[in-house]
Amino acid sequence: MAIDGNKLQELINKMFGDVGAAMGSALVMLGDKFGFYKTLAADGPMTSAELASKTGTVERYVREWAAAQAAAGYINYDAASGRFSISPEQALVLADENGPAFFPAMYEIVAATLRDEPKVANAFRKGGGVGWHEHDPCLFHGTERFFRPGYAMHLVSEWIPALDGVREKLERGARVADVGCGHGASVTLMAKAFPKSKFFGFDYHQPSIDRAREIAREAGVAERCTFERATAKEFPGTFDLVAFFDCLHDMGDPVGAAAHVKSALAKDGTWMVVEPFGNDRIEDNLNPVGRVFYAASTMICVPGSLSQEVGLGLGTQAGETRLTEVLKAGGFTRVRRATATPFNLILEARP
Repeated sequence: MAIDGNKLQELINKMFGDVGAAMGSALVMLGDKFGFYKTLAADGPMTSAELASKTGTVERYVREWAAAQAAAGYINYDAASGRFSISPEQALVLADENGPAFFPAMYEIVAATLRDEPKVANAFRKGGGVGWHEHDPCLFHGTERFFRPGYAMHLVSEWIPALDGVREKLERGARVADVGCGHGASVTLMAKAFPKSKFFGFDYHQPSIDRAREIAREAGVAERCTFERATAKEFPGTFDLVAFFDCLHDMGDPVGAAAHVKSALAKDGTWMVVEPFGNDRIEDNLNPVGRVFYAASTMICVPGSLSQEVGLGLGTQAGETRLTEVLKAGGFTRVRRATATPFNLILEARP
């Protein structure tokens, strides 16, 4: 088979760039850990020696780190002054942990996929899966830090208002369950916004439940937030709103989970299902967002589902049609797309 030299070079160039990005993942984590980005954002242009002095680190390492980050376009270098700087746009993405586009947390998730590769490789060979609790702890920390800004931007202001009559219920006072709550970022956001309502977070992962309780205390909403260890098919109580944030596709038996949600809803209750945005066909997901989601699905989400009972393995790119089928198979007759973002699909389900 004849080789097209131009296509070959194009692929090599692309992969070389990808290797640089992959090797740079550790550097982003170091920049986040030692506060390099935040220091540059707060104190302006500085030499590597000044940055090292400000952060209590060793200059020779900082110099190499800063040069690599400048080569990546993550920070800037001025040859005349020998100083490194960070632009407002770069700072928003790399230094503002409460901003709408904080990315260093995503690199923690990347690190988890690399550290857990042997476990996933074993599942490739022998079947089965890798449970959420079996992953490197940086996955749990990175997930909470990465998803929290997006929830802060959209959940209270856009997603809940898109549900029929739900915001009014929460303002009057309602019971809300957040299933698969992780570290409870979404619970805390809702509790702050709706002080007359009570919130219950459920997750099968006890360390996440413990951390969620800490975050709720720090946010001053612990008296209205209860966190318990429970699965999606076993959580107790009756609720006006049940929410699943980016977790339905991770479940081994999402149909069984849907059936349990239906039994846990109060009369005229609502189930809000937030999932990664995906089109129904593979060919429509072959884009930068799909690339990240399929990779996460391969290393985290599908192994998680296949480690459980049934092991349906929906994956992050299940798409609206497949998700709707799952919800209806669990007993819901009214399912609609309430709203969407480039990264999220929000479904409203009613019995």
